[in-house]
Amino acid sequence: MLRRAMLAAAALLPARAAADPLRDAGWTHQEYSGIAPARFTVVPDGIRIEGQATGSFVWRTVQGQAQCLAWRWRVDFGPPGTTLTRRGGDDRAIALAVGFTGFPPQASAWQRTQYTIAQARAGSHTLPRSILIYVWGGTGEEPQRFYSPWAAGLGKVFRLRAANAPTAQWFEERVNLAADWRTAFGADPPPLQEIVIGTDVDDTRSRIDARVERIRFSAC
Repeated sequence: MLRRAMLAAAALLPARAAADPLRDAGWTHQEYSGIAPARFTVVPDGIRIEGQATGSFVWRTVQGQAQCLAWRWRVDFGPPGTTLTRRGGDDRAIALAVGFTGFPPQASAWQRTQYTIAQARAGSHTLPRSILIYVWGGTGEEPQRFYSPWAAGLGKVFRLRAANAPTAQWFEERVNLAADWRTAFGADPPPLQEIVIGTDVDDTRSRIDARVERIRFSAC
């Protein structure tokens, strides 16, 4: 009788949520509409990205003022070089982006409207109003810095590694976020909002196996 009572009581308890290492590490996985999502897994000091003909991203909230940002990354398998300055076919192995809370000072009414439309589609995830995007990908013939064709002039892309960079090899990166935001938008940067790690290899149907580790802020 006691055993039955205990089993009945246990059945009334709320089920424990399944373990989610990404969530526990502070990351939220978000998909692109109509594209199979990549697999993001937590590894020591970072994130591993795997998939085939996939595209998605993870993000986490950050706070404070723009400083220098450092990380290391490697690509074991990634897409061939594609032109990143145009919409469509612009695959890249990794994009590491930093979002900011404020618009560029010269943001037009049209840009703000485009942001409002994107925010409505994003639901509860508050989108950054400006963004710096550091990529591993591209043909290597793009400008070193250019506006993202997907961000209505609110996102600046910095190509750090072209698609033909050596694979299975770690590269250390360090960028000055404040200086890069000034270069991109001509003013002092607003506060930080989030970090994003993404991949996009659906157009070329490529395999992706890459890692980003040791992401850290520091004084410049």
